[in-house]
Order: sequence, then C-alpha cells, then structure tokens
Amino acid sequence: MKATLVAAALALATAAHAADMNINSLSADEKAAGWQLLFDGKSLDHWRASDAPGSFSVKDGAIIVQGPRSHLFYVGPVQQHDFKNFEFKADVMTFPKANSGIYFHTRWQEVGWPNLGYEVQVNNSHSDPSRTGGLWGVQDFPKVIAPDGQWFTLTIRVDGKHVTTFVGNEKTADYTEESPLVRKKGLEQRYLASGTFALQGHDPESTVHFRNIKVRVLP
Repeated sequence: MKATLVAAALALATAAHAADMNINSLSADEKAAGWQLLFDGKSLDHWRASDAPGSFSVKDGAIIVQGPRSHLFYVGPVQQHDFKNFEFKADVMTFPKANSGIYFHTRWQEVGWPNLGYEVQVNNSHSDPSRTGGLWGVQDFPKVIAPDGQWFTLTIRVDGKHVTTFVGNEKTADYTEESPLVRKKGLEQRYLASGTFALQGHDPESTVHFRNIKVRVLP
C-alpha cells in the first residue's frame, strides 16, 4: 500500500511539473496552427501601462493586476500590435470582488478607460451584474461560470463582424455587429475596426492574474 501511495504521489508531482512546463509556452501543434505568445511569463516587455503602471507586475509566470485604475496595452511586434481577425486566449484567475476585462480593437491611450474597442468582462464576484465573458455594455453575460481562485481559459474570436467568446468550453457571447450601429451614450466608439489588446486594472480592491496569453491571426 505504501509503495502504491508513493507511486501515486510521484505521478501527481510529475503531472504538476509537466503542467508548469507548459505555462507561457506553445506546443508544436500550436505553433503549426499559427499561435504566437504575447507574454513571456517573466516580464512586461512589449506591454505598456497607462495611468498607474504600478498596478501591474509579474510573479510566478503570471501578470498580477492589483492597484488603482490602469490599463496594460500590448505594444509588441506580433502583427505590429494591430489585429483585425483573430483568436485570442488567456488563462485568468480572479479573486473576491475582482473586476477586470480584456479590451480588443483598442489603441494606446495615456489615461482613462479605453475609448476604442470592445471590453470582454472579467468578473465572477464583483457587484457589477455583467459577468465574465460578456461584451460589457453591448452583450452582457449574467451567469457566473468560473469561480474565484481557479484558473480558467477565456477565448475571444473575431471574424469580420462576428464576435464569439468562451469561458472554458461554454460560449458566453455570440454577437454580430449591426449596421447602422446603435450605442448608448458613452459607448459610441465600441465598434469593430482593428487594434491591440489591453488588460484592465479596475480599482484597488480588485486582484486578477493572467498567463498563457496568446493569439493567432485569422484570414
């Protein structure tokens, strides 16, 4: 029995080590499919923070978002940080009261909430009823799928005027941009064009971790 328990413990440790080795890296199949990493797991190279740069740091292979309002924009060489049609994935972990988001088709700006592009909500327990995976203010998602304190994968796919998002394997948004575009006040620039990605730091009580940030360009 003791030998069996030791063997099981070694198997678990081996599996955990293998999982750790895959963090912030691409498999051969992913590379063949055109995936590219946007985060190296060690630094904020190729990312630029607005407002309060101290809200972003890197620890244990993840971008830690904690502090005053700020947004971390990808400004690196992949696609010259200008994406139109793409599939984007990131592993995310939220903590109680966390409120964050991932912007796409946006542009660098020095202060304030990003004016351009869409925000995919990251919120599993904040008071805001718009939950993780919805397109904030456009097609909100009301259900909590991913609990705080656990890693989950958030996927965003843009193909022409069609946007789909997933939390794990569950679809959380399926939206085709209408024409003419109708937006409520303050969201007039929520439209599809092209641009970069940005991670949101919402407020000092919010803590969110991001890792395995990658993208593949679609035709």
